[in-house]
Amino acid sequence: MTSVPVTTGERILVVDDEADIVALVAYHLAKSGYRVSTASSGNEALDAARRERPALIVLDLMLPGMSGFEVLERLHADDATRDIAVLMLTARREETDRIQGLSLGADDYLTKPFSPQELVLRVGAILRRLGAGGATNSDKIQIGTLVIDCAAHFVYVDQEPVDLTPTEFKLLLMLAERRGRVQGRAHLLQSVWEAAPDIQTRTVDMHVQRLRAKLGSAGDLIETVRGFGYRIRAPQRVA
Repeated sequence: MTSVPVTTGERILVVDDEADIVALVAYHLAKSGYRVSTASSGNEALDAARRERPALIVLDLMLPGMSGFEVLERLHADDATRDIAVLMLTARREETDRIQGLSLGADDYLTKPFSPQELVLRVGAILRRLGAGGATNSDKIQIGTLVIDCAAHFVYVDQEPVDLTPTEFKLLLMLAERRGRVQGRAHLLQSVWEAAPDIQTRTVDMHVQRLRAKLGSAGDLIETVRGFGYRIRAPQRVA
């Protein structure tokens, strides 16, 4: 594991076993003001993540000894690393790989060959997204058995805590703040992922599916509006 010396900025961990890719990504991120560390294997990545607590990991799928999918699973299974954002960067372009990465909690998915400028923009979008949402709102939103603590970024169902990734929390909060109103997939992509409205709408579907599963009995609050998008229904208040 090596470090690229830069000034200030959030730390990004770049994980890839191709030295030229690592050098390219690290150069452009460092040029944009980020502090960059690198790793060439899954084990190195996990060690660096625990030690350095980066804000985001750029993670390749095809790593020696341990796949990027396994690294992602281990990151989210560890309390010390579960909140680290992950941008998957890989030559594997199959939809099934993208779906698996997103379902495991990746925040974005970029395929090789890629534009370094686009990668830097996506990293910035993820970090802005995760740094926003609820910072100026200390209220709690309650919808049935679902409670969202906007300031503390905690979610409860039936008074039990629900473990969500930062992206899942942002998605849930946006739907909850607009409960009763349909949110289109393109609009959710632009608002939650800060992505162009014509790319990867499947991203929204996979995160909603995962969010419903995590919310358990409250998952049914999220309704699919066929041909449009999603909404959280607003149940009648009980006196």
